[in-house]
Amino acid sequence: MDGLFYAYAGPRSTEREKFLRDRASNLAQQQQRQQAVKEGKLAEDPAEYIEWTVVDKSPTSRSGGEGRVQPHRRQASDSHGVMDPTRLRTSSSSGSSSANSEQANRALLSNPYELRDGRRYLREVPYPLPCDLPEIQRQNLRTLLGCTLFGKPVCAPNATKNIPNRVLEIGCGSGYWSSMCHEYFCSLGYKNVAFTGLDLAPLAPDLNKQGLTWNFVQHDLRRTPLPFEDGEFDMVMLKDLSLVFELGVPFEKFLDESMRVLGKNGTLELWESDHVLRSLLPHPPASKLAVDREIATRTATFPIGPGTPFAPAQNKYIQRANAWIQEALDRRKLPPLPCSRIAQVLYQEPDLLGDIGIRRIAIPLGEQRWEREPPKNDSSTAHQKGKARSGDLTPEQAAIRQTALMTVLQKIESLEPLLKEVSGKNSEEWSHWWASMMSDLLDSSRGSLTGECLEAGAWWATKLAGGDRS
Repeated sequence: MDGLFYAYAGPRSTEREKFLRDRASNLAQQQQRQQAVKEGKLAEDPAEYIEWTVVDKSPTSRSGGEGRVQPHRRQASDSHGVMDPTRLRTSSSSGSSSANSEQANRALLSNPYELRDGRRYLREVPYPLPCDLPEIQRQNLRTLLGCTLFGKPVCAPNATKNIPNRVLEIGCGSGYWSSMCHEYFCSLGYKNVAFTGLDLAPLAPDLNKQGLTWNFVQHDLRRTPLPFEDGEFDMVMLKDLSLVFELGVPFEKFLDESMRVLGKNGTLELWESDHVLRSLLPHPPASKLAVDREIATRTATFPIGPGTPFAPAQNKYIQRANAWIQEALDRRKLPPLPCSRIAQVLYQEPDLLGDIGIRRIAIPLGEQRWEREPPKNDSSTAHQKGKARSGDLTPEQAAIRQTALMTVLQKIESLEPLLKEVSGKNSEEWSHWWASMMSDLLDSSRGSLTGECLEAGAWWATKLAGGDRS
């Protein structure tokens, strides 16, 4: 559980304002430098970048043979893994793209950021979250939390039985999941899995320095086709993309494109969490799966199944945040509760996907009074029985809940511009509300959390051998 022990206390208003001022100043300096380079007033660093590309695409030998990996150099004007357009698969949609559209895309790739409200965001993209260090840290914590709750960074049985040679992480951000997955595969004896990260924001460091075979490709996920060949990868991971695509036709088209680059019998896996919180009602039934019961006992979390009882959030601050998040996402046609809809999309592809699996988990944001009560019957969860005897959460279990709460608060902070807009609050009113919320939620003696939980899930499927679209 190294990495999950965090003491998160709300900073005093003066400290928070100083932090925001310093952060805004640093970002403003970066933006001014970029503008000076653009206007020719300042020379651009003549840096070269090195990509690692898998040249030999034949399956890696399970007896320890390695796929051939070759570095090549590219100039700064082609930095961050911008793909050669000759690699793009031709299609009617790409063929009809205008020169102006392609020029605008290249401009976006070369300068994807803008400064708003003291934080760095993607420009010309409806993605609502910032792309700065605090948000990267929050996303990394969510990834670490998922790996802890699921027991490993890969849930699909197919990917652990048949270790993939080539893995694609779409929307990779900092590449933290790829790094965790590399460590996991190494623990199984497979050190030569090649990872590719795809994202519009060039946030990922050079993970080759950490021992990965790593290639980053900068690409606007909204543009299809993706810059890869048919069946190029053995596993494709889609993590936390519900704020990138609308669930419905846009997401289904993107899913089709993700399956195109996935090879036959390859693994598709998705991780997601809901943006609106619910309250878990007392004594939910235990899962019928032994692995879920074991993880629930160890982590003091609750597997979510068809019979898991939920109610709307009861805490007044979470209720307010829920309402604002719901309205803000509705305006952008983004799903506030994506976890309830992903399985439906996967099951709509019976000719393409098989071995579909789901694992959903509720993580309470604090210790609940009813967890100390004796279970009413034998159907109560196994770890509740243990807690009825022991009374307190273990340090590991408390750290999991504290981390879940911290990432919820950080997301509200990251969504501040949107939530101020829908709530109608000015900066002073928002700061007062924020301070009151932090005081309420971080003070466990108040007992204001009544079952509110973070809901996270993993979904996976195998691409069928005959699953290519005509």
